[in-house]
Parts: sequence; C-alpha cells; structure tokens
Amino acid sequence: MEQKKFEALLRIIIPNIIHLIAENHKTDEISATADFYNSRVYSLLEDESTKIWHLSPLTIFNMYNDEITTDRINFPEEA
Repeated sequence: MEQKKFEALLRIIIPNIIHLIAENHKTDEISATADFYNSRVYSLLEDESTKIWHLSPLTIFNMYNDEITTDRINFPEEA
C-alpha cells in the first residue's frame, strides 16, 4: 500500500481506538492517546507489513487491552 494511503487509513482507525480506550478505561482522550501511542500494539499497527491495520478498531482495542492487562499481545485468528 502506498505510504500516503496507509497514513490516511491510520488517521481514520486511530481516533476510534482512542475513543474506545478512553471510554472503557474511564480516562480522557489525551491520556488514552499517550497510552496507546506508547503501546506495542501501536508499534505493530504503525508497521504496515503486520497487516493489523485491516482489523476493526474494536479488535485492535481488544489487543491493546490484552497488552496492558496481561503484558501479552493476542492476535485474533482473523489476523
């Protein structure tokens, strides 16, 4: 995928994930943004070759949630 298209896709996906983090973890979106950007899941999402960008924001949120609660990243079977 072209880099510009990939970056545009991330700009659509990431706000939805951050909203889910803020809503489910009872925090503000600024803290949710910082927490997500510092996660390993974000690093994977940022790497186009991992292809997790094609997963739904909810699925990526669940991966993030697993990371922060268990310190492990569980990849769904659809990945």
